[in-house]
Amino acid sequence: MRSTRRRWLAGVAAGAALVAMGCDGGSEPAKTTSGDGGGSGGGDAPKRYVIGVIAKAQGNPVFKAAREGAKKAAIDLSKKYGVDIQIDWRTPNTEDAQQQASYVEQLVGQGADGIAISCSDANVLTGVINEAVAHGVYVVTFDSDAPDSDRMAYYGVNDEAAGAAVMSELAKALDGKGRVAVLTGNPNAANLAARVRGVETEAAKYPDIEIVNVFPNPTEGAAEAASIMKTAETGDPSINGWALVGGWPLYTDNALDGIYDKAKIVSLDPLPLPLEYLKKGQVQVLIGQPYFGWGYKSVELLVDKIIEDKDPPSEFVWAEMDYVTADKADEFIERWNEWNK
Repeated sequence: MRSTRRRWLAGVAAGAALVAMGCDGGSEPAKTTSGDGGGSGGGDAPKRYVIGVIAKAQGNPVFKAAREGAKKAAIDLSKKYGVDIQIDWRTPNTEDAQQQASYVEQLVGQGADGIAISCSDANVLTGVINEAVAHGVYVVTFDSDAPDSDRMAYYGVNDEAAGAAVMSELAKALDGKGRVAVLTGNPNAANLAARVRGVETEAAKYPDIEIVNVFPNPTEGAAEAASIMKTAETGDPSINGWALVGGWPLYTDNALDGIYDKAKIVSLDPLPLPLEYLKKGQVQVLIGQPYFGWGYKSVELLVDKIIEDKDPPSEFVWAEMDYVTADKADEFIERWNEWNK
């Protein structure tokens, strides 16, 4: 099956190569020495493998850690197997499932050996993932799954459990009673829908907690998210709790002015700016995901399969969550400083 991708639509491959050279999102052409990864020296070149990595959005800082993880995996696995593993990073500037689908097609047409993708919209991406697999390319999803596709495995947190964790910590901060608003992002993202379900299921355990509304933020922009929260709080001052299934409003300064003194806030994503909100006491708890691991583990799963025909331990490779309180903030800030080097 894998040999078929070398012959797949030569015209598509040629056209995709031209598109890739000028596309948004910092993509790099497959099978060139300019890509992220282990690289190769002089003499007999080791066998090269290209792994495409497609995150949701360049503007979302969590995916910077994922890119660093993918690059580190390429270095480590190149040494382990004596090969040259290159990372071809292709990610839209902002959420765009159709652009992600185009990147999948380009990578297949250019002969990538594997693809790791965080799916902005499983409905859009399932078909193109299936087509990639049919042409011999292994696919792993991370962060946001396409569960009905033919992908090999998913790596990340159990999103429903992550939403439940956010709500559980918020319930503790509210002493088990309050009127809670939920902030989510792209309503078509399977991972976010699962997190919202987790919030709602956990909230149902507390008879004195009411979820008043679920507010989507389709662009997942920081300023837009902060505006949604402030408008909601102004319209309903009785809201005294916020469950954030992504940290979007916390990626900008002063996002919680006029909110933190009225409501308890628990969010996913202990990134540098959210951690500052945590240190100031404006956020009570941050729930962490394996941002670096999204890239590292996904590439590892693919390379182990490609080179050793080693299957993942299961279809769902679950990662543990971090529970970050103010006393742990500096430790996590140091992690981000290391990744941002």
